[in-house]
Amino acid sequence: MRQMIALFAATLLLGGCWSARERQIIADGDGLMRVLQVTEPYDSVVLRAVSIEFQASMLNSATYRRLCERMLLTVQDPEHEGVGIAAPQVGINRRLVAVQRFDKEGEPFEFYPNLRILTARGDSVAGPEGCLSVPGLRGIVRRSRDIDVRYLNPATLRDTMERVTGFTAVIFQHEADHLAGIFYTDKADSLFTE
Repeated sequence: MRQMIALFAATLLLGGCWSARERQIIADGDGLMRVLQVTEPYDSVVLRAVSIEFQASMLNSATYRRLCERMLLTVQDPEHEGVGIAAPQVGINRRLVAVQRFDKEGEPFEFYPNLRILTARGDSVAGPEGCLSVPGLRGIVRRSRDIDVRYLNPATLRDTMERVTGFTAVIFQHEADHLAGIFYTDKADSLFTE
């Protein structure tokens, strides 16, 4: 276990390029990725770690495209069926999330590298949440319904700011928490089993 944790820590120090561990996780298999679970000790170490940013050059790589494809397959799989997923949930501690945009026509999933929540406006509203990495549990969490986000736009390779409202803002906050090693259970007013 100590060797696995040391290898994981060394991977985080690389920062500006894909590590061998990341490349292996992304390349292994053709479809779904394994969703890490809080019930597994090594998974918990990865899930609780703070994720590192992408260098802009990494977004033009086949590895990045493959990661996005596989994360999308995973979150849309009928066994999982989520509305968002963060890279740490599939073992990659990079600042990347996929969010289903209920605020856009067709409700597409979109990817946001280096996501940061800049501002939360208005009163927080309590609502139900669950998580692919926390099986069998749900909770009531207070979240803002009006936020500003910043991310590295994969098309322009420039920082982009956007205002997001409604339920989609809740998804962004939930997924951004994963990038900081935080679970909805850490913030929940109450928890209950499914």
